Amino acid sequence: MSTIGRSRSLTALWPLYALVVALVILLVAEAGNGFPQLAFYLTGEEELLPQVTGLIQLVFNLTRPPLQLAEEVPVAHTGLNPFGVNTFLQNEADPLKRRRAIEMIAAAGFRWIRQEFPWEDIEIHGPGDTIDRRHTPPRSAWEKYDQIVELCQAYNIQIIARLSTPPDWSRSAGKQKGAFAPPDNLEDFGNYVEAVVRRYRGRIRYYQIWNEPNIYPEWGEQPVDARQYVALLKEAYIRAKAADPDAVIITGALAATIELDRYPHGLTDALFLQQMYDAGAAPYFDILAIQGYGLWSGPYDRRMQPRVLNFSRPLYIRDIMVRNGDAHKPIWLSEMAWNALPPDVALPAAYGRVTLEQQARYAVLAYQRLQEEWPWVGVATYWFLKQADERERERNPQYYFRMLEPDFTPLPVYHALRAAAHMPPIMYRGYHQEDHWAVEYDAGWESARDPRAVLGGYRHALRNGARVQFTFNGTDLWLVAFSSGGWLRVTVDSDAEFGVRLPACAERNSVSIPLARGLSPGRHQVVLTAWSDAEGNMPSIDGWIVQDLWFEWWARRSLSYLALGGAISGLAWLVLHQRAVLGRNASPRQ
Repeated sequence: MSTIGRSRSLTALWPLYALVVALVILLVAEAGNGFPQLAFYLTGEEELLPQVTGLIQLVFNLTRPPLQLAEEVPVAHTGLNPFGVNTFLQNEADPLKRRRAIEMIAAAGFRWIRQEFPWEDIEIHGPGDTIDRRHTPPRSAWEKYDQIVELCQAYNIQIIARLSTPPDWSRSAGKQKGAFAPPDNLEDFGNYVEAVVRRYRGRIRYYQIWNEPNIYPEWGEQPVDARQYVALLKEAYIRAKAADPDAVIITGALAATIELDRYPHGLTDALFLQQMYDAGAAPYFDILAIQGYGLWSGPYDRRMQPRVLNFSRPLYIRDIMVRNGDAHKPIWLSEMAWNALPPDVALPAAYGRVTLEQQARYAVLAYQRLQEEWPWVGVATYWFLKQADERERERNPQYYFRMLEPDFTPLPVYHALRAAAHMPPIMYRGYHQEDHWAVEYDAGWESARDPRAVLGGYRHALRNGARVQFTFNGTDLWLVAFSSGGWLRVTVDSDAEFGVRLPACAERNSVSIPLARGLSPGRHQVVLTAWSDAEGNMPSIDGWIVQDLWFEWWARRSLSYLALGGAISGLAWLVLHQRAVLGRNASPRQ
């Protein structure tokens, strides 16, 4: 569009802007009737003036083309328990403290940790050398990482292993290009990746390659370079998959930034991601990772402005992925938090500033939003559990993201997330896989693999009476069935029971079958019981689709009330009219 054309389009929208501003003023006039809460869930702001300003800014969302989010597409590695936390367990010298940290993580209901396995702490003295001679006597560099893996297995916690931080020997210039600069020889990095994956095969499945490659200083004292990062990612992907075909590769988390200079600050995440795709990155990662900081506003800040950073940033990234043919891949939030820097600490509020109460409340709401609104987001790991000591308390504002003090004293955010993580899981709108964490199968079901199933997997009933149940939030529910035949008895909200016969065909493809439509908005319970058909076939479940068509429900309900009101009014008019006619007929003639 030309500049003149764009100006005319914007001018044409000014009546709409004026209308919205008028509505904002009207809402403010009703401030005592729920306006602050409504405005918070639109702008992420809690004070009246920023709320009004934010609502006006929301109008400018209408000036851009709609984002492509492809919410009807099945996405791998979502529908998991989303609660996770970043840990620095490698910095805890005492093994008992590592154990205590894992115990508190498990007690809080977290099922993931994002833990670095630093290259410089594993191959310390040279390529392939995993003996730590910094101590007397020397010891295996794997020792503490083996303990971390064993603890996580014991407490049913999965590890996202971050592979980064090269040793000095990997660069001829040592630290001259920065402590985080990539190695001279990518094969050295590939050897390290393969060594980690082979050692922990079957115990760790998720591996993250690098961290924040789009900003300074995570790519060293040099301009960031998407092509170089893709070359490193490719090497890691190939070597990891060779060591463990079931390994899942996650990109280095892209930092949300608006910078356009490749050095020294970095490059905006959206542009860097597109450059990654242009360099051929798509075949070499399974999950895209980004950072999810709220900074100066709450998790429901919906203002979409490219040069404003808020919690809605993943929407831009999802749009880029869809446009590049990666709608089936998820986004994971590697770091998510709000910074509770105390007002009496003389440090710059580089990451925003909230109170401890807001930090706790925002963290819970962030997990709530990503489950309710973003079916293409999987795990989000809170930044962070704790530091090993207090050295950063007076010199780095990052210290105030912590969930626990160094002595393990929990802060309000720990208690709030513990309560949230123990709430019963709910399936929200979107296309979900059969193994969504809200779905509870009894022992009469088994997991099965078939390339013809959606994303290659499904659940198959083994016996009559096998049950599956869950709670969903929405108005409509569809079953995605792998066409193996069989029957399902369906109960919705304990009072609507009916049977569904699943199709059986030799091609064994997946079909969508409505189970509930036009329900009232909100939560509903569904129970399905499996039965064989006349041919002995048992049902197979390949996924779920939840729709939240609350506006249609509201419109139908309103129309029903209008129709009822019209009928009552018409009947009343007829009665009154008839009485008037009878009254005139009964009057004495003059």
